Amino acid sequence: MAQNAIYINYEFCSGCHSCEIACRNELELSVDDWGIKVLEDRPRQHADGSWHWDYVALPTELCDLCEERVAKGELPSCVQCCQAKVLEFGTIEECARKLEEKGNKAAIFIP
Repeated sequence: MAQNAIYINYEFCSGCHSCEIACRNELELSVDDWGIKVLEDRPRQHADGSWHWDYVALPTELCDLCEERVAKGELPSCVQCCQAKVLEFGTIEECARKLEEKGNKAAIFIP
C-alpha cells in the first residue's frame, strides 16, 4: 500500500488559517496545540524594490493525515478546508512529481 503525504504549494497561501481550525476541530486539540500551523514570513523589501511576504502551512508532529477520515475515503480536514487550495493529498510519489514540477515555494509533508 502506498504511503500518503500532503503537497503544500505555499506560493498562493493567503494565511486564512482555515486548515488550522479544521485540524484542531477534527483532532479535538486544545487551543495551544496544532496539527498544522500557518507561519508568516513577514513582509520585507528586497534591494531591487520587490516585496517578499509568504504564509507557510506547516504540519506538526500531531498530524496523522486524518487517518480516520482517509480510511473512510475522505480528504484530511486541512486539505478539505483549504480556501486557496494550496494543500493537496496524495501518495508520496504523486506529491513528489508535483514538487518536481513546481520547483520552489512548495514542500511535501510525510508523517
